Amino acid sequence: MPHDHDHPHSHLPSEPALRVKALETILTDKGLVDPAALDEIIDTYQNKIGPKNGAAVVAKMWTDPAFREEMLNDPMPRLKDMGLYGRQGEHMVFVENTPEVHNLVVCTLCSCYPWPLLGIPPGWYKSDAYRARSVREPRKVLAEFGVSLVEGQKVRVWDSTAEVRYLVVPMRPTGTEGLSEEELAALVTRDSMIGAGLAEGLKA
Repeated sequence: MPHDHDHPHSHLPSEPALRVKALETILTDKGLVDPAALDEIIDTYQNKIGPKNGAAVVAKMWTDPAFREEMLNDPMPRLKDMGLYGRQGEHMVFVENTPEVHNLVVCTLCSCYPWPLLGIPPGWYKSDAYRARSVREPRKVLAEFGVSLVEGQKVRVWDSTAEVRYLVVPMRPTGTEGLSEEELAALVTRDSMIGAGLAEGLKA
Protein backbone atom coordinates (compact mmCIF):
# COMPACT_ATOMS: atom_id res chain seq x y z
CA MET A 1 0.00 0.00 0.00
CA PRO A 2 1.53 3.39 -0.97
CA HIS A 3 2.49 5.83 1.76
CA ASP A 4 0.97 9.30 1.92
CA HIS A 5 4.02 11.55 1.79
CA ASP A 6 1.98 14.56 2.95
CA HIS A 7 1.58 13.11 6.44
CA PRO A 8 3.29 15.26 9.11
CA HIS A 9 5.56 12.38 10.17
CA SER A 10 7.14 12.28 6.71
CA HIS A 11 8.77 15.65 7.41
CA LEU A 12 10.46 14.49 10.58
CA PRO A 13 14.16 13.50 10.59
CA SER A 14 14.94 9.82 10.05
CA GLU A 15 14.86 7.55 13.10
CA PRO A 16 18.69 7.42 13.43
CA ALA A 17 18.80 11.22 13.32
CA LEU A 18 16.11 11.43 16.01
CA ARG A 19 18.04 8.98 18.19
CA VAL A 20 21.27 10.95 17.78
CA LYS A 21 19.49 14.22 18.65
CA ALA A 22 17.86 12.62 21.70
CA LEU A 23 21.21 11.27 22.88
CA GLU A 24 22.86 14.67 22.36
CA THR A 25 20.07 16.34 24.37
CA ILE A 26 20.46 13.89 27.26
CA LEU A 27 24.26 14.27 27.36
CA THR A 28 23.97 18.06 27.17
CA ASP A 29 21.41 18.15 29.99
CA LYS A 30 23.77 16.04 32.15
CA GLY A 31 26.63 18.42 31.40
CA LEU A 32 28.66 15.72 29.64
CA VAL A 33 28.68 17.39 26.22
CA ASP A 34 29.26 21.01 25.26
CA PRO A 35 27.04 21.72 22.21
CA ALA A 36 29.33 24.53 21.05
CA ALA A 37 32.38 22.25 21.15
CA LEU A 38 30.44 19.54 19.30
CA ASP A 39 29.37 22.01 16.61
CA GLU A 40 32.97 23.18 16.23
CA ILE A 41 34.22 19.60 15.74
CA ILE A 42 31.55 18.89 13.12
CA ASP A 43 32.25 22.18 11.32
CA THR A 44 35.98 21.46 11.26
CA TYR A 45 35.67 18.02 9.72
CA GLN A 46 32.72 18.78 7.44
CA ASN A 47 33.65 22.21 6.08
CA LYS A 48 37.23 23.16 6.92
CA ILE A 49 38.85 19.80 6.30
CA GLY A 50 36.48 17.83 4.12
CA PRO A 51 38.67 16.04 1.57
CA LYS A 52 41.00 19.01 1.10
CA ASN A 53 43.88 17.59 3.13
CA GLY A 54 43.83 14.30 1.27
CA ALA A 55 43.58 16.05 -2.09
CA ALA A 56 46.64 18.17 -1.30
CA VAL A 57 48.64 15.05 -0.40
CA VAL A 58 47.59 13.28 -3.61
CA ALA A 59 48.50 16.32 -5.73
CA LYS A 60 51.96 16.42 -4.16
CA MET A 61 52.37 12.69 -4.81
CA TRP A 62 51.59 13.32 -8.48
CA THR A 63 54.30 15.97 -8.78
CA ASP A 64 57.02 14.83 -6.38
CA PRO A 65 58.38 11.29 -7.02
CA ALA A 66 60.37 11.17 -3.77
CA PHE A 67 57.31 12.23 -1.73
CA ARG A 68 55.21 9.65 -3.59
CA GLU A 69 57.61 6.86 -2.61
CA GLU A 70 57.55 8.01 1.00
CA MET A 71 53.77 7.97 1.16
CA LEU A 72 53.45 4.56 -0.48
CA ASN A 73 56.11 2.99 1.74
CA ASP A 74 55.60 4.60 5.17
CA PRO A 75 53.34 7.67 5.21
CA MET A 76 53.00 8.21 8.95
CA PRO A 77 56.23 10.16 9.66
CA ARG A 78 55.49 12.67 6.89
CA LEU A 79 51.80 12.92 7.80
CA LYS A 80 52.79 13.75 11.37
CA ASP A 81 55.18 16.43 10.09
CA MET A 82 52.35 17.89 8.01
CA GLY A 83 49.96 17.93 10.96
CA LEU A 84 47.68 15.38 9.27
CA TYR A 85 47.70 12.95 12.14
CA GLY A 86 45.07 12.41 14.77
CA ARG A 87 42.03 10.51 15.86
CA GLN A 88 40.79 8.13 13.12
CA GLY A 89 44.04 8.60 11.21
CA GLU A 90 46.71 7.08 13.43
CA HIS A 91 47.72 4.31 10.99
CA MET A 92 47.35 5.12 7.29
CA VAL A 93 48.18 3.10 4.18
CA PHE A 94 48.16 4.70 0.72
CA VAL A 95 47.25 2.44 -2.23
CA GLU A 96 47.81 3.66 -5.78
CA ASN A 97 45.55 3.13 -8.77
CA THR A 98 47.31 2.02 -11.95
CA PRO A 99 46.17 0.92 -15.42
CA GLU A 100 46.43 -2.64 -14.06
CA VAL A 101 44.69 -2.24 -10.67
CA HIS A 102 41.83 -0.11 -9.35
CA ASN A 103 41.55 0.07 -5.56
CA LEU A 104 38.33 0.40 -3.56
CA VAL A 105 38.09 1.00 0.19
CA VAL A 106 35.34 -0.27 2.46
CA CYS A 107 34.87 -0.95 6.16
CA THR A 108 32.90 -4.17 6.45
CA LEU A 109 32.46 -3.99 10.23
CA CYS A 110 31.44 -0.38 10.80
CA SER A 111 32.63 2.84 9.13
CA CYS A 112 36.37 3.23 9.82
CA TYR A 113 37.51 6.21 7.77
CA PRO A 114 40.54 8.58 7.69
CA TRP A 115 38.94 11.70 9.14
CA PRO A 116 42.11 13.88 9.25
CA LEU A 117 42.50 13.43 5.48
CA LEU A 118 38.97 13.05 4.15
CA GLY A 119 36.70 14.64 6.75
CA ILE A 120 33.36 13.07 7.71
CA PRO A 121 32.46 9.85 5.85
CA PRO A 122 29.55 10.08 3.38
CA GLY A 123 26.33 8.32 4.29
CA TRP A 124 26.66 5.71 1.54
CA TYR A 125 30.07 4.62 2.89
CA LYS A 126 28.41 3.63 6.16
CA SER A 127 25.45 1.85 4.54
CA ASP A 128 24.97 -1.90 4.88
CA ALA A 129 24.55 -2.21 1.11
CA TYR A 130 27.89 -0.60 0.27
CA ARG A 131 29.75 -2.52 2.97
CA ALA A 132 28.42 -5.88 1.76
CA ARG A 133 28.33 -5.37 -1.98
CA SER A 134 31.77 -3.76 -2.31
CA VAL A 135 33.30 -7.06 -1.28
CA ARG A 136 30.88 -9.33 -3.12
CA GLU A 137 30.46 -7.43 -6.42
CA PRO A 138 32.86 -4.45 -6.54
CA ARG A 139 32.62 -4.01 -10.31
CA LYS A 140 28.86 -3.55 -10.15
CA VAL A 141 29.23 -1.07 -7.30
CA LEU A 142 31.83 0.91 -9.25
CA ALA A 143 29.60 0.93 -12.33
CA GLU A 144 26.77 2.37 -10.24
CA PHE A 145 29.12 5.16 -9.17
CA GLY A 146 29.86 5.81 -12.84
CA VAL A 147 33.40 4.42 -12.74
CA SER A 148 34.51 2.94 -16.05
CA LEU A 149 37.46 0.63 -15.59
CA VAL A 150 40.32 0.31 -18.05
CA GLU A 151 40.21 -2.86 -20.19
CA GLY A 152 41.65 -5.74 -18.16
CA GLN A 153 41.97 -3.65 -14.99
CA LYS A 154 41.65 -5.67 -11.78
CA VAL A 155 39.75 -4.46 -8.72
CA ARG A 156 41.34 -4.77 -5.29
CA VAL A 157 39.16 -4.16 -2.24
CA TRP A 158 40.75 -2.94 1.01
CA ASP A 159 38.94 -3.40 4.32
CA SER A 160 39.61 -0.50 6.70
CA THR A 161 39.73 -1.34 10.39
CA ALA A 162 40.32 0.43 13.68
CA GLU A 163 44.00 -0.47 13.27
CA VAL A 164 44.56 0.51 9.62
CA ARG A 165 42.81 2.99 7.34
CA TYR A 166 43.37 3.25 3.60
CA LEU A 167 43.42 6.12 1.12
CA VAL A 168 43.33 5.55 -2.63
CA VAL A 169 45.69 7.59 -4.82
CA PRO A 170 43.75 8.03 -8.08
CA MET A 171 45.52 8.10 -11.43
CA ARG A 172 46.51 11.57 -12.55
CA PRO A 173 44.28 12.82 -15.39
CA THR A 174 45.93 13.23 -18.78
CA GLY A 175 46.65 16.73 -20.00
CA THR A 176 47.45 18.09 -16.53
CA GLU A 177 51.18 18.56 -17.05
CA GLY A 178 52.27 22.00 -15.94
CA LEU A 179 49.44 22.50 -13.45
CA SER A 180 50.36 23.63 -9.95
CA GLU A 181 49.76 21.42 -6.92
CA GLU A 182 46.83 23.62 -5.95
CA GLU A 183 45.27 23.26 -9.40
CA LEU A 184 45.83 19.50 -9.33
CA ALA A 185 44.31 19.19 -5.85
CA ALA A 186 41.10 20.72 -7.19
CA LEU A 187 40.77 17.69 -9.51
CA VAL A 188 40.98 15.18 -6.65
CA THR A 189 37.53 14.26 -5.32
CA ARG A 190 36.61 12.62 -2.04
CA ASP A 191 35.12 9.65 -3.88
CA SER A 192 38.31 9.16 -5.90
CA MET A 193 40.28 8.77 -2.65
CA ILE A 194 37.86 6.06 -1.53
CA GLY A 195 38.05 4.43 -4.95
CA ALA A 196 34.38 5.02 -5.74
CA GLY A 197 35.30 7.68 -8.30
CA LEU A 198 38.08 8.99 -10.51
CA ALA A 199 39.99 12.24 -10.42
CA GLU A 200 38.24 14.86 -12.50
CA GLY A 201 39.54 15.64 -15.97
CA LEU A 202 40.30 19.15 -17.16
CA LYS A 203 37.24 21.19 -18.07
CA ALA A 204 37.18 22.94 -21.43
